[in-house]
Amino acid sequence: MEFREAILSDLEAIMDVRFSVKENVLSNPDLVTIADCEDFIFRRGKGWVCVVDGKVVGFSIVDLVENNIWALFVRPEFAQKGIGKQLHNLMLDWYFTQTQETVWLGTDPGTRAETFYRKLGWQHVGMHGNEYKFEMTHSNWNQQKR
Repeated sequence: MEFREAILSDLEAIMDVRFSVKENVLSNPDLVTIADCEDFIFRRGKGWVCVVDGKVVGFSIVDLVENNIWALFVRPEFAQKGIGKQLHNLMLDWYFTQTQETVWLGTDPGTRAETFYRKLGWQHVGMHGNEYKFEMTHSNWNQQKR
């Protein structure tokens, strides 16, 4: 397993991972485009990928403009291998070197993602549309890392 920053040539593979998931499925796949991913990774924030045998199997993207976790997804066949946690940690370590602003994310209630974020110390703070809204503060992240 190799973890690294996302590069331009990863964009198509990132989209393939996004469309492979069984939870938090996009109701309209046209709502997230390669151009959107490029914007979030290279202008608004940063992204990371996990590569196994030359294939992108997971990715994460954080948005510094809206202080938001824009995406964190792993191919279903690679779930429960620590990939999501490693991508999460790389992303938050970088994010909190850029700003001390609280970061937030939204995820569907009753999903493995909800459980994942709760276990990693995210605080449920309400709703964002139909999704649960979670937040992580700079101080909570520093405490999590100890």
